Amino acid sequence: MGLFWDLIQQSQIQDQKSRAASLEDRVHFLEHELYKTRELLTKTLKVLEEHTGKDIDGDGYAG
Repeated sequence: MGLFWDLIQQSQIQDQKSRAASLEDRVHFLEHELYKTRELLTKTLKVLEEHTGKDIDGDGYAG
């Protein structure tokens, strides 16, 4: 019985490791997507401010 219990525990440990690695990958992917989204938003705001001549993001100047 002890051998089977050890195998079950080892399987559960491996499952947890794969879930943790998967979660780390997902977090890394989401952080990268957030970076790209913020970069695009900044570029879009700059173009929009230059086009309208208004300070949209409240940084004190247009463009």
